[in-house]
Amino acid sequence: MPDTLTITDNRTGKTYDLPITDDTIRAMDLRQIKVSPEDFGMMSFDPGYVNTASTRSAITYIDGKKGILRYRGYPIEQLAQQSDFIEVAYLLLHGELPTATQLEDWRETIRNHTLVHENIKKQMEAFRYDAHPMGMWISTVAALSTFYPEAKNVRDADNRMVQIRRLIAKAPTIAAFTYRHLQGYPYNSPDNDLSYTANFLSMMFRMTEPKYEPHPALVKALDVLFILHADHEQNCSASAMRAIGSSEADCYSALAGAAAALYGPLHGGANEAVLRMLTEIGDVKNVPAHIERVKQGEVRLMGFGHRVYKNYDPRAKIIKQTADEVFEVTGRNPMLDIALELERIALEDDYFVERKLYPNVDFYSGLIYEAMGLSVRMFPVMFAIPRTVGWLAQWNEHMADEAQRIARPRQIYTGAGERDYIPVENRG
Repeated sequence: MPDTLTITDNRTGKTYDLPITDDTIRAMDLRQIKVSPEDFGMMSFDPGYVNTASTRSAITYIDGKKGILRYRGYPIEQLAQQSDFIEVAYLLLHGELPTATQLEDWRETIRNHTLVHENIKKQMEAFRYDAHPMGMWISTVAALSTFYPEAKNVRDADNRMVQIRRLIAKAPTIAAFTYRHLQGYPYNSPDNDLSYTANFLSMMFRMTEPKYEPHPALVKALDVLFILHADHEQNCSASAMRAIGSSEADCYSALAGAAAALYGPLHGGANEAVLRMLTEIGDVKNVPAHIERVKQGEVRLMGFGHRVYKNYDPRAKIIKQTADEVFEVTGRNPMLDIALELERIALEDDYFVERKLYPNVDFYSGLIYEAMGLSVRMFPVMFAIPRTVGWLAQWNEHMADEAQRIARPRQIYTGAGERDYIPVENRG
């Protein structure tokens, strides 16, 4: 006998048996629950979709209570320690780790798409000298759709993969150009002799030297950060990517929309908020006073707590170790002591323990990026580069899912009933 949920409507006394699959019921099954045949039928009301599954996905698994994050079944800890970002990108998109031959072909394919059209450079040069890098990145990614009009053929799986490879390759190139634009420096072309992350560092930081050789520890740290940020299930920006893609928009337009969602301070701007909080605290001796202000509700403790995780964010543990390795190269960031003291108190104080406020991925990532020489304005872009892979994996999965339809949530109307138009001269 299949699992069912029995619902009794106390308004009518009628009973309904709704089938249960994967611990869910279909929202459309609620529509049969009516007071009269003319009724629209029952709906669920879920602001923010906090308890609504909109898709079936095989990409990322999260258990927030246990602090588990896996890509395609592989623990994030193993991937961060043993893999690199390009290999993880292949995993997210193809579902399996590549063979040695597949991996080399994948790397070469990405290298072949790192350049951007010269008109893209001209478009970016037209931005104000102080334009926000994320605004530039979003606009430029959207503009790519005009360079690849064939991308509109979203039902062709092979064509989708061509556009996916292009976007993964060009995302760091465009990002590096936004950084150089902000600094007032000429744009650096890609160096395809370097790895994905090393090439990105070269495009950002190479000056007059003919060959830029980034420190291996910084390359590894960036690989780790990119792996940790590559995907995170059905978050705000991934849901935006899928919703836009459901109208069969091309992936460049959809990804620009997803990046715009990431741009919001409640999503991709959290590590910037952490850095500003640490700057405001200023000294380790001021930490207890700041903690008290948090308890009084005067300020928020940025970088702690997560919508999903009710345990220590597994990514935060990895980033903390990565931060130590970066600071050995760049020098110790003076704000690290403040961060460590905040973490120590929060993990011991009943106020934070009871509320399950543990450090999240944003708590240390901003310190690392600042140590690398990046301004806080670049932080959302640094998030968007690796998340490009996750967005594309979510979009590609969505386009291949025959159960999906164009996104069209319902509403509960709370406005006025029918009323007649009043000419302006008769309005009181």
